Amino acid sequence: MTARPSPAWCVLGRGEGGRIRLVALDADGGRCGDEEIDPDGLPALVARWEREHSPRWVFSDAAAWYPRLLTAGVTLERCHDLRLIHRILRHSELVPEADALRAATAWDTPLDPHEPIRDTGATLFDLEATSPRRGAVPSDLEETLAEHSRQRAALRQAEEPARLRLLVAAESAGALIAAELQTAGIPWDVAEHDRILTAALGPRPSPGTPPSRMVSTGAEVRTALGDPLVPLDSPPKLLRALHRAGIDVPSTSQWELQQHEHPAVEPLLRYKKMSRLLTANGWTWLDEWVHEGRYRPVYVPGGVVTGRWASSGGGALQIPRQLRPALRADPGWRLISADVSQLEPRVLAAMSGDPAMIAAGAGKDLYSGIVEAGIVRTRQEAKIGVLGALYGGTTGDSGRVVPRLRQNFPAAMALVDDAAATGERGGTVTTWLGRSSPAVEESWSQAQRAANQPDAVAGQQEAARRSARERGRFTRNFVVQGTAAEWALSWMAALRLRLARFEEVPESAAAAPSGPVFSRRAHLAFFLHDEVIVHAPAEQAEAAAEAITQSADAAGRLLFPGSPIDFPLDLEISERSAEK
Repeated sequence: MTARPSPAWCVLGRGEGGRIRLVALDADGGRCGDEEIDPDGLPALVARWEREHSPRWVFSDAAAWYPRLLTAGVTLERCHDLRLIHRILRHSELVPEADALRAATAWDTPLDPHEPIRDTGATLFDLEATSPRRGAVPSDLEETLAEHSRQRAALRQAEEPARLRLLVAAESAGALIAAELQTAGIPWDVAEHDRILTAALGPRPSPGTPPSRMVSTGAEVRTALGDPLVPLDSPPKLLRALHRAGIDVPSTSQWELQQHEHPAVEPLLRYKKMSRLLTANGWTWLDEWVHEGRYRPVYVPGGVVTGRWASSGGGALQIPRQLRPALRADPGWRLISADVSQLEPRVLAAMSGDPAMIAAGAGKDLYSGIVEAGIVRTRQEAKIGVLGALYGGTTGDSGRVVPRLRQNFPAAMALVDDAAATGERGGTVTTWLGRSSPAVEESWSQAQRAANQPDAVAGQQEAARRSARERGRFTRNFVVQGTAAEWALSWMAALRLRLARFEEVPESAAAAPSGPVFSRRAHLAFFLHDEVIVHAPAEQAEAAAEAITQSADAAGRLLFPGSPIDFPLDLEISERSAEK
């Protein structure tokens, strides 16, 4: 009797009558299992298949399926998020034959990281109600199976499929991590947050009334401007008042204001800082986003075109440093925070294989290493120069330092210079693992062609050159920022699996607000591009710190095997996050 193939994939989708179907596929795509169940029975079904087979779960959109499984106490080791991967594969230059994917336009609904999302309280697996997007992708089983087949075919036909498969796995792991971060939440000290706000703004005012310190600071500004009625929160009116007072600025931006000496500038900058804090993270934000000692933002994996994450509510990626002390571990628990030193420059060094740049950061601060190599005099110069190389800085301090970097780090600079040149020509560039930049719009190409005609006027030519330079700056940074995002995803994916192997603590030591999955074991609690924070029982804090370091090392080896590049971490174990 022939043994039944082991399931490699479990595809979930909606069947008839609102029921959920599970179809298991073997490694070759053949069906080796099929079950149908009412939605309320799905957590138990998924838990059983996960326990017995540990397959890779195929979701139309993990953000629509996984949160409800987590609420029921079910976690998954691996998944394949069809929506996220569709967006990668249909645009990747490594997938030359993507016609079938491009024709499946129902999977092209764009992510909208600016749309605040709430759990509407819908019944279990009411997918359209729980998916954090404006539009839902298909969730019926047959179309889910068809898209999975299209994506597997695209991966088989891809150039350098090994790299692309790494990206697919990392991006899908990110979908699981984003849901888990929201479910677990960030431990948040409401009293400390209120104390910080009160110290900065004055006591909490009645609704519709500005805080006292903002009122007094605003009065300072108006007195210095000689205009007692100017509305400081109206940029056009404030700009006119500044001009009347002799402060000739093109805008009310901080950078512009700092260039002028006038009695109104210092209190105005203070007022603007207060206003940003009140608007973005004031008492209203606290009431809306922090409940039962947890802040639960909504992350959007791949929400930025480079692959970086965005936030669809709660602003997790814009929490100001002054509020960091409000991140507070539960009693008997610790926060283990780690951020990578100079992630993007190190990624550039690894991608290019530039031996001098790799040596400059070996086991130490990369910017200090550039100073030690005699390339520049100060660490600040090194930082400005490297950031100029990454973002296309050509003027000021950056413009003076970049030529020295080009001389000393020729391979690294050639990589970003070539990416910029490709963008200026209207071409696309691709990250280390295979995410490609968007193609230019036809209107852009038309403008460039028109500017090259003999009868083109000077203004038209200058506009085209400026547009080309802007695209070059975008593609210059795209390859590095996108690859850094891939490294960070790989780091978190490895860390997530390591933490999942930690033993649970007794129920008496549980962090109850973290929910049924994460209340008794170390888990990821926060992510910000090149930083993670783990919330762990105190007795597991050192082990969690070691897991973070090991995962960073593993991510480096995974993406850049054989490279001597290292990714050192600034790591801290504490009860309360520090304002750094």
